[in-house]
Amino acid sequence: MIKPRRQSRSGPQPDEQPRAWQRMLSGRRLDLLDPSPLDIEIEDIAHGLARVARWNGQTLGDHAFSVAQHCLVVEEIVTALNPAYPRGLRLIALLHDAPEYVIGDLISPFKAAIGLDYKAFERRLLGAIHTRFGLPPETDPHAAAAIKHADRIAAYYEATRLAGFGEEEAERYFGHPARLPRGLVRSLERISGWPTAAAQERFLARFAELAG
Repeated sequence: MIKPRRQSRSGPQPDEQPRAWQRMLSGRRLDLLDPSPLDIEIEDIAHGLARVARWNGQTLGDHAFSVAQHCLVVEEIVTALNPAYPRGLRLIALLHDAPEYVIGDLISPFKAAIGLDYKAFERRLLGAIHTRFGLPPETDPHAAAAIKHADRIAAYYEATRLAGFGEEEAERYFGHPARLPRGLVRSLERISGWPTAAAQERFLARFAELAG
């Protein structure tokens, strides 16, 4: 008698936990709930961030404005406003949104709707990223405030130059970026999206400079 063929399993079985890891192109398998620094590679971060669009892709131009490019802009602002910062703090600025290489860029209203569990998840992953590259798991409060300030400046220029916000509306949400160095303002006023490959390469190049 021919036994019936067993059906292939199409999902988690009752005694199995749902998959909580992400396979990377480097071959690493990152557990999102318990991330290990050993499973984090800068090439995976750069690849992912260059392909995640800021503003849900609702920006002007032929190319999306990626999170990789946003991180470069924030680090540029932090460096311009805090020229005495050591390379380690500037590297923290470059990596401030690095968790988004696996969890994506959720817009602020949606993050608020999800609540604190999302933020704790994000912080845990960022801590593992910092540890992987020899940085303190927790950012110094003064440096964290400087990065947050730079992040809001970047958001203002992205909003008004790329995402269709008027200046008054952008000021209401992100504040007015006053007293910036003239050269920095010129750079921010010319902001535009880069091709994916360019964003990835420039992110990796800046990481190499700061990581030494």
